[in-house]
Amino acid sequence: MKVLIACEFSGIVRNAFSELGHDALSCDILPTEKPGKHYEGDISILLNERWDLMIAHPPCTYLCNSGVRWLYTQEGRWEKMEEGRAFFMALFNAKIPRICIENPIPHKHAELPKYSQIIQPWQFGHGETKGTCLWLKNLPNLLPSNIVNGRRHIIHYMSPGLERSKNRSRTYTGIASAMAEQWNF
Repeated sequence: MKVLIACEFSGIVRNAFSELGHDALSCDILPTEKPGKHYEGDISILLNERWDLMIAHPPCTYLCNSGVRWLYTQEGRWEKMEEGRAFFMALFNAKIPRICIENPIPHKHAELPKYSQIIQPWQFGHGETKGTCLWLKNLPNLLPSNIVNGRRHIIHYMSPGLERSKNRSRTYTGIASAMAEQWNF
């Protein structure tokens, strides 16, 4: 398959598909952290190419439930939320046959379509709790592949810092492997 991994700098999902023989490309405004095919720049340039599958990780800062309180206290948040929603919907409505968009639980003001399922890292071999929504188009739900105890809250309680956003946005390798193995058409 020809697979586009949108908004991924880590290379984790891209490499999971590449290791199974797929032609996978990651794209982000940041450089990739791992060697592999990566386009550094605007994803909109790539959306009109022929892809069999896109897995997208759009920025969630202004869309997720955990940040809804800031809509009322920080100037400009509503406008940034609208921009984030427009970007999310551009990915969601891309002319690609199979799409998965991954994001945290959204707040109601974002007015995103209903997600298909919520997964947890502990369902894929990582002892972390972090509810993650998947919006799926022409893909089956992702099935748990390695259920472990999920009591740690490392991501939730991560200290502030320059790398916090990047560290919180990396896909767990167990989830990436499950995507590559289960969505191997």
